[in-house]
Amino acid sequence: MTLIPFDNRDGKIWFDGKLIPWRDANLHVLSHGLHYASVVFEGERVYNGTIFKAREHNERLLNSARILDFEIPYTAEEIDKACYDTVQANGLTDAYVRPVAWRGAEMMGVSAQETKIHLAIATWEWPSYFDPKTKAKGIRLTIAKWRRPAPDTAPCDSKAAGLYMICTLAKHEAERNGYSDALMFDYRGQIAEATGANIFFVKNGVLHTPTPDCFLDGITRRAAMELAQKRGIEIVERAIMPDEMEGFEQCFITGTAAEITPVGEIGPYRFEVGKITRTLMDDFTNMIRG
Repeated sequence: MTLIPFDNRDGKIWFDGKLIPWRDANLHVLSHGLHYASVVFEGERVYNGTIFKAREHNERLLNSARILDFEIPYTAEEIDKACYDTVQANGLTDAYVRPVAWRGAEMMGVSAQETKIHLAIATWEWPSYFDPKTKAKGIRLTIAKWRRPAPDTAPCDSKAAGLYMICTLAKHEAERNGYSDALMFDYRGQIAEATGANIFFVKNGVLHTPTPDCFLDGITRRAAMELAQKRGIEIVERAIMPDEMEGFEQCFITGTAAEITPVGEIGPYRFEVGKITRTLMDDFTNMIRG
């Protein structure tokens, strides 16, 4: 497969208030965000020309920046419009949207109060995150050696770029070993999430999902829970220990990229792609395409 580099594509990117040619959307090598991870971002999906829960995503973007001690100089409404303008400028109806905000190059060092805050928005076509054939029978996850950090050691409520470094390491190792992704435990050894998605388990008709106290309470996660509630499915948010996986019957992950994806295997544990998982997948598809 020939890869098309993301810095060498046709199209437009919204950059600090205006649409510019894709290849001109650059930042300086001494930008603070590159050196000190003062970067926040969102991942959003466009279905039939509509951005799924755009306002929730863009309000989270603003909040993520505040947690990292900087203020994005646009309102949620302005960012919503900019996202749609970028989608339309690139002629897309089904796509991925990536707003990203970072500290500029005015100061170099840990202290960076006087840096300019930049915001860019890119959109591109992105098919299913996982191979459709693999997804249909449930993807395979390994168990990562990296753990999600404690909330007093990292800004866990922020969708901050720096928090994804260990996710990349975990996913690379998983793929090298023939898996689609990796399950990460938290600092206490409890089940947390996959490298870029929240996780759910099913037992005796009840949904079980980890309490998001050291990782993001995902927007797609909440959408899946709303769909389950409409079906009258009981949901239990709680601490889940790894050895409990032996007793779970079904498993799936949720996220903007993953949508709702069934899991067939996590390390030594096996799961079926059962009725609740299939029902929620269908309900989610109907919601985003309806």
